[in-house]
Amino acid sequence: MNNKEIFFNYQAQTTPFPIGLEIERAEGLFIYDTNGKAYYDMVSGLAVTNIGHRHPKVLNAIKKQLDTHLHVMPYGEFIQGPQIKLAEKLNSILPDNLTTSYFVNSGAESVEGALKLAKRYTGRQEIIACHKSYHGSTHGALSVSGNLLKQSAFKPLLPNVNFIHFDEMDDLSNITEKTACVIIETVQGDAGVRIASQAYMKALREKCTETGTLLILDEIQTGFGRTGTFFAFEQYNITPDILCIAKALGGGMPIGAFVSSKEIMDCLTNNPMLGHITTFGGHPVNCAAAVANIEVIEEENLIEGVKEKGELMKQLLSHKIVKEIRQIGLMLAIDLESDKITQQVVEGTMKKGIITFWFLSCPASFRLAPPLTITTKEIELVCKGINEVFDSVK
Repeated sequence: MNNKEIFFNYQAQTTPFPIGLEIERAEGLFIYDTNGKAYYDMVSGLAVTNIGHRHPKVLNAIKKQLDTHLHVMPYGEFIQGPQIKLAEKLNSILPDNLTTSYFVNSGAESVEGALKLAKRYTGRQEIIACHKSYHGSTHGALSVSGNLLKQSAFKPLLPNVNFIHFDEMDDLSNITEKTACVIIETVQGDAGVRIASQAYMKALREKCTETGTLLILDEIQTGFGRTGTFFAFEQYNITPDILCIAKALGGGMPIGAFVSSKEIMDCLTNNPMLGHITTFGGHPVNCAAAVANIEVIEEENLIEGVKEKGELMKQLLSHKIVKEIRQIGLMLAIDLESDKITQQVVEGTMKKGIITFWFLSCPASFRLAPPLTITTKEIELVCKGINEVFDSVK
């Protein structure tokens, strides 16, 4: 069998129609197939490679860690240099109430841990999430993802989960003294880059404080400069009680975390002990990569210019077939007339060597979220190519 046959026959599939691009290597803004063709990665591996592919500093950190140790013990027992360096680094870039990090393997696992933490700390059972949200595909994360179609085949899910509408002020009255937590994406990603008002986010924070409800902000897609600040919540002048991060944390390596205060996090250590446990969470190679990743963002001032670059992309893609563009930083949703047209555009850009991608919960739109390292010239070239595809749509 050739590689494509093995992929389709021996590797589990997520859809009946995967893209099937066979990858040779990746570097910076580009992914290369086995024929040597270069593709602009305009989705950053879905919000992962914010600093580009294979940044030298991240590679050096990985190589250095390989010479010392890999896995030695499940998370939380041994003191390991890469873990404490990452905990210290996150502490330095987060607000004063987010001091303590629990390292896991993915965004979905960070959500699972955050939900457990909120229920354990408050002693309450009700969870409130948002319609059209997406927090992951494991059972708990799926339970708080507001998509009935995705949930329907996997019921029963978590009990006592109720949903409110994102950015609708009246729905905040559903948050009461019985609510353990509200989990919400600071910017709804999979719903097509939905951006809440300042007033809504401020009222949400106030309602949670008033009722003793923990506010969980999911910044799995929006973290590490994507929206023009390290974290999107900074633009709302609020802070969560628990923060979920992953994707762009590891510079291309798989790692997530949920972060809270020491007081809240300490409740996972007793009644019962090992309230949350993970074998590979905080893997030393991934933690070393994450530290280097954050240092790159800081040292190269990658967040500077993100808002302007995003606004330039929005301006350059104002084509007659585009119904609306929602944009915050380098996170864009481009609405087209139908799912069919969106599919034509995504397939057309791929042929041009430009990787775009659709939204699972917003199929008439496609997403753009390039590495923060993209230059103005590269934006102009890519947008020219996308506009040529727009011109060809029938």
